[in-house]
Amino acid sequence: MSEIFKSCFEIPFLRLGSGEPLVFIHGLGEVKEGWSNQFEFADQFDLIIPDLRGHGEYQSPGEISIKNFAHDVISLLKGLEIESAHICGLSMGGMVAQEIYRQAPEMCRSLMLVSTFHYAPKRLGKLFLQYRQAHSENKYPEVLRESAAKVCLYSWSKENFESFYQFYKPNREHYFKSMEACLEVNNLRLLSSINIPTLIVGGQYDSVIPVWVQLLMHKQIRHSEFVIFRNTGHIAKLEAKDAFNKVLRTFLKKHKTAS
Repeated sequence: MSEIFKSCFEIPFLRLGSGEPLVFIHGLGEVKEGWSNQFEFADQFDLIIPDLRGHGEYQSPGEISIKNFAHDVISLLKGLEIESAHICGLSMGGMVAQEIYRQAPEMCRSLMLVSTFHYAPKRLGKLFLQYRQAHSENKYPEVLRESAAKVCLYSWSKENFESFYQFYKPNREHYFKSMEACLEVNNLRLLSSINIPTLIVGGQYDSVIPVWVQLLMHKQIRHSEFVIFRNTGHIAKLEAKDAFNKVLRTFLKKHKTAS
C-alpha cells in the first residue's frame, strides 16, 4: 500500500516499500499517481514519488521553474534524511532529474532519463509555446485532454486512453508556466559532465520528443545505456509497462550500492 505524505516543506509525495531510495518524477500535466504501474518496485526499493509544483496536490507552488522543481525534490530527500537516491524522470521529469544532478550530483546514485530532452532552441521554443497556447484557447478541457492523449500515445486503445486520463490532470493556471520552464532548458554542457550510471529511454514513435533527441543525449553522456521501446509513443511506462519495468530493474540491479 502506498501512503500520501506532506513533508515539512509542504511537498505532497507518495512513499512505499523499502531498500535503496528510488525517486520517480512525473511529466508535464501528470500527477504522482501516474507511476502506479511502477509501484511494484516497492518490493526492492524505497519509492519516493512527489508532485511537482503546480501539479496534483501541490497547488500553492510559488515560482515555477525546472530549477525550483529540482530544488523541491532535493529538499524533500534531505528532509527525509536520504543522502542519495536513484533518480528516474519522464519527459519534464527527466529535465528535473538532469537539474538535480546539476545542483546536487552527490545525491544521485544513477539517472534514468525517459523520453526527455536536454536543450530547446529559444526561438523555436517560443514559437511552439505560442502555438500551443493559441491551440488551447476557448477549447473545453475534455477536448484538450483527448488531443494530448492522441499526441502522447502510439496505441489509441480504450485501455490506454482510460489510463492516460486517470493520471493526466493539467492545471491550466500552471500548465503553460511549466511548459515555458521546459522550453528554457539548456543542458548542452551538463551532459558531458555526468559520470554516474545513466539509462536513456526513448519511444520509437514518440511525437512529443522524437527518439533521435535521446540518441543525441546518449552520445554526449559517456558510458550511458540507451534503450528504444518499439511500438510506443511518449509514455512507455504505460504502453509497454512490463518491458519498461524489466529494463529499469535490470539497470538498477547492475547499479545497486547498498550492502
